[in-house]
Amino acid sequence: MIKGMRVVWICSEALYEDQVGVWEWHQQYIGKVNHAVFQTQGSGRKRVIVATEENAIASLNLRTGEVYWRRVLGDNDSINALELVTGKYVVSLSKEGSSIRAWHLPDGALVWESLLQPSLGAAASLIVLPVDINHDRANDLLVFSGSLLFAVSSVDGNIIWKSNLESVRKDLVIKKLSLASEGTLTGVGFSETSGLVTVDIDMRFGEIRKVSPVDVSKALDTSELMLINDVAVALDSSLTTVVTALIKTDGDVKIVETSLADLFSGDVRNSQILQTNLEGAFALRVNDNVLVVKVDSATGQLSVLEVMEGRIVLSDSLQVVDDKHGVAIVQAAEDKGSSGKFSLRVVYADSWDTFAVKESVTLDSHRGLIKKVFLNAYLRTDRTYGFRVLVVGEDHSLSLLQQGEIVWTREDGLASIIDTWTSELPLERDRHAVAEVEHDLADWLRGHWLKLKATLLLASPEELAAVQALRLQSSDKNKMFRDHNGFRKLIIVLTKAGKVLALHTGDGRIVWSLLVPGLRSRSNLANTPVRLMPWQVPHRHALDENPIALLVGRSEDGHASTGILSWVDVYRGTELRSLKLNFPIKLVIPLPITDTSEEQLHLFIDNVHKAHVFPATEESLALFLKHKSNVFFYVVDKEKGKIVGYSVKHMIDNFSRRESDGHVFHTEAVWSVVFPSDTEVISTVVPRDPNEAVHTQSKVLGSRDVLYKYLNKNTIFVATVTPKAAHHIGDATPEEAGLVAYLIDTVTGRVLHRVIHPSMQGPVHAVFNENWVLYHYFNLKTYRHEMSVIEIYDQNRVGDKGVVQLMLGRHNATSPVTSYSLPSVEVKSQSYFFTFSVKAMTVTSTARGITGKHILVGTVGDQVLALDKRFFDPRRTLNPSQEEREEGIMPLTDAIPIFPQSYLTHVHQVEGLRGVLTVPASLESTSLVFAYGFDLFYTRTAPSRIYDSLTEDFSYSLLLITIVVLVIAIFVTWILSERKELSEKWK
Repeated sequence: MIKGMRVVWICSEALYEDQVGVWEWHQQYIGKVNHAVFQTQGSGRKRVIVATEENAIASLNLRTGEVYWRRVLGDNDSINALELVTGKYVVSLSKEGSSIRAWHLPDGALVWESLLQPSLGAAASLIVLPVDINHDRANDLLVFSGSLLFAVSSVDGNIIWKSNLESVRKDLVIKKLSLASEGTLTGVGFSETSGLVTVDIDMRFGEIRKVSPVDVSKALDTSELMLINDVAVALDSSLTTVVTALIKTDGDVKIVETSLADLFSGDVRNSQILQTNLEGAFALRVNDNVLVVKVDSATGQLSVLEVMEGRIVLSDSLQVVDDKHGVAIVQAAEDKGSSGKFSLRVVYADSWDTFAVKESVTLDSHRGLIKKVFLNAYLRTDRTYGFRVLVVGEDHSLSLLQQGEIVWTREDGLASIIDTWTSELPLERDRHAVAEVEHDLADWLRGHWLKLKATLLLASPEELAAVQALRLQSSDKNKMFRDHNGFRKLIIVLTKAGKVLALHTGDGRIVWSLLVPGLRSRSNLANTPVRLMPWQVPHRHALDENPIALLVGRSEDGHASTGILSWVDVYRGTELRSLKLNFPIKLVIPLPITDTSEEQLHLFIDNVHKAHVFPATEESLALFLKHKSNVFFYVVDKEKGKIVGYSVKHMIDNFSRRESDGHVFHTEAVWSVVFPSDTEVISTVVPRDPNEAVHTQSKVLGSRDVLYKYLNKNTIFVATVTPKAAHHIGDATPEEAGLVAYLIDTVTGRVLHRVIHPSMQGPVHAVFNENWVLYHYFNLKTYRHEMSVIEIYDQNRVGDKGVVQLMLGRHNATSPVTSYSLPSVEVKSQSYFFTFSVKAMTVTSTARGITGKHILVGTVGDQVLALDKRFFDPRRTLNPSQEEREEGIMPLTDAIPIFPQSYLTHVHQVEGLRGVLTVPASLESTSLVFAYGFDLFYTRTAPSRIYDSLTEDFSYSLLLITIVVLVIAIFVTWILSERKELSEKWK
């Protein structure tokens, strides 16, 4: 007999090959494009390489918009410039010029990387020089940031030379560089003491030959400077005069000052030089107009080429042929009835009035305005030049326009989701049958024959593909009404651009999208979306009324901040109305109270902790006054290291009764928890989900004893770390690091439990469900990640512990829990090693809370792991007793096992994973999972396997054949029995 053997039985679930893509879907996005370069030369693939605001570099198919490859940089690795080099590489400059990388064009492989040390806080620029400095048969690169210049080899990324202008003048910042004659670089920048400064630099060795201060009678605006054919252009500090400086080869600099009144007829309220590179000209925004101003390189005189009114976007100049440079101009139609219509012009910079292209373009109205334009030229079959334009919309979408038509559009705003919510689909009105009869009996028989072969593992790869195609065609998952199992829903998402989209869970298609008018930024206001939440979810009138979502935003004008509310119809995708509040929103609290119209009450807390109740109706006020004594909230101040709890007091009578203020109430601080700033910094605060379903308040042990869960919804989990352990791993030694976990009651401020983890490092990720908390951190001593679990039980109910007493009702397990009673709790905890660092954590949710829980972990590899909660049972021991084994407790191990079947995302990656949303289906066994980042991924999972319905891959044909065989067998057996009985009688 072998002693000491431990057996762990794992319940796992896998997919057959023909099931892939039936339940889940995966979509790829890249984000808002900031830089774009085209690769259209040669006979290979035509592509455009883009860099985005979300720090991603991607190669797109120019004909379809499909992603060839994509590389996502770090969160703090913002991309400053993008250039093509030698026709084989694309070079990116990022992190304020501190990192320069070369990527292989066909597959995006990293060819080389160089780390620089630029000036901190200065804008970085990248120039592809038209010369070979180090004689490696390739044009080299020039990187400059502030007062530092680097010459970098485009072949291997080696730094050829480095030049530091601080050795000559410490307050010098270079803004623009140009290539002068005889191997000399000319730089133009600003100096705090002398204004404009020119610098001559030897291009071969990086030596500073000459620094020339330029005397300017007026102080200059240092925000922007343009260098056009050796003429520097800047605005004065009052933004009323254009100053041009002619930089000549003999070192003499001529200054010409031109008043904006001479260029623009009208009052000049504000002006700005646009960062658009034009050939021989520059763009200037004056008030709401855009001026294209030509610069005479010989005299420095300025002349206006065109004054354009309205919303104008210009592209950089593109050299088309010889000395001709094209510029794309996109202008929105001013007619209010022409939403989504734009005029597109491509003009030649040398003769601004000559149009190469002039056409009208219509984009979807929900795209908003066009924010960026990138121009590309191509050669037609008749040897003339045509133009294609890549445009970035206000909603962060990306579209390619050619010959007045939209070639393709990408909804890349979905790469920046900031909040999510799910809504039920409309009820089925026509009551038609769910299953539709196949038109051809032969096809029906063939389909079921193929499914039978797949079930018996006799199908070929071609037949498996045919089975998968049949399942996708016959599936009813894409219908636009509710299903019995609750699998079909709408996923409502809010993006950073202020756009709301509804995705169908069946295939991920966009049902509707809306660039919310109430959240669109105005010229003098910057609006930021903040939250998305349900406002009205009709149940009694579900056939007559649509659900309504509430969008909360923030409007800032530089001096003050105010809140914005917008109501959106979930089924139609239209904004019902919007409201600008008279106060800033610091905290949003949905209350578990609804009025007769099924609108949910919300509490908005402003910056002085006044409470505003919405909707601002008499009925909502009466309801709130009825429950006011039970309303508490807390405010977390991470900077000051404290948590303050508040109660709502009397209503402010002398406050104005405007809808934009709601019903205003005083609040009072009733408790506070202050953490010592020298030893503890708040890392994370996690509350319980107020809407989670709890099946039972008791837990029956194998010994037939009962533990009662502590289910106070006012409990929060707080994790603090030492100040040195609050940032990156390695910043603190094990002796300097530490983590403290708290369970705090938010009504009384009472600390229910506190545990110290020495030598632990943040960041801390946690999930709080029912009566247990699971949190993830890093152990500096073992240099491994760990996960700890805390389960809290109510000892006040320990008097009636028997199962029989519980069943007979002698102990009321459904009695309410109050925070005012002195709690007596029992805490069980355990820690385990874990393999991965974590980006996000959540737990599966089901309709009634009966099904076992899975912990969903978003890993650093951008995948989603589903781990059984039983792995994190704090009562696990090395040798569990027979009663504990019957209860399902596993033997204790020091690490959490990871199995290939645990990956919900399978072979997919949710690049840039930021969050995971779980939604219960109507079927108790199933939970819906939606993960989002750069990519979107949706699937459904059954933590305890599907025990309450037949699966979609159930073989009805095999069941039918079995029934037929059984009937035939019964019939044959009956005949044989009759014959045998007859023969017995004859004997």
